Amino acid sequence: MEPNKGDLRVETTQEFAKRMGLSFSDPLLLTRALTHRSFLNEHPESIEDNERLEFLGDAVLDFLVGAWLYHRYPEMSEGGLTRLRSALVRTENLARFAKKIDLGSAMLLGHGEEEGGGRNRMALLCATFEALIGALYIEGGIAFVSDFVAPLLEEASEEILSGNKDLDPKSVLQEWAQSQGYGTPYYRTVLAHGPDHAKIFEVEVTVNGNIIARGEGHSKQTAAKMAAQSALKIIGIEF
Repeated sequence: MEPNKGDLRVETTQEFAKRMGLSFSDPLLLTRALTHRSFLNEHPESIEDNERLEFLGDAVLDFLVGAWLYHRYPEMSEGGLTRLRSALVRTENLARFAKKIDLGSAMLLGHGEEEGGGRNRMALLCATFEALIGALYIEGGIAFVSDFVAPLLEEASEEILSGNKDLDPKSVLQEWAQSQGYGTPYYRTVLAHGPDHAKIFEVEVTVNGNIIARGEGHSKQTAAKMAAQSALKIIGIEF
């Protein structure tokens, strides 16, 4: 199956596997990891989309990142480890990992999702990265996944720590709002779409009565954090 052609560079599943040095005993496992439900809707001959693998990959990443941090930073407190793990597995960071390996070029998308810029959409990139992790786990277990993500974690963790990016964006936004004499930022869910097992939520954040920004994610909590992060960017606070 070929990705839909668009303005951006695209590649086949086989080309992606070769570029990344990945070998799967069942090539369909990787294809499934890269298949968005929009592609499945337009290609009924396809077996399955990547949502179940996304679920698995999310759980694998939570464990693996926690274990990696425990060994990598033996002097760090429990609170510090928790904050750093949260920063590493949040939607924006996993989307950055996806962009770093150019995962978007290999995603199998439906025409509408393709035309809507799905290859660059943060939530979709994050979900596909998690699905890829799920596929890697099924193929080779936790050690296989660890070898794949360790270089990404090493670089990202140092960058996060050097820039104090392990802080919660909602906390940073609240501190800023209070320093300006405003009340606590207010978060409101304005939209939820997708099937019950894979909903995308959109949340807006209001400060001092003004809507500042919106964010999206697979949970209301993640969407609220993304809204806070967007708000910080808008008001000129590096995060």
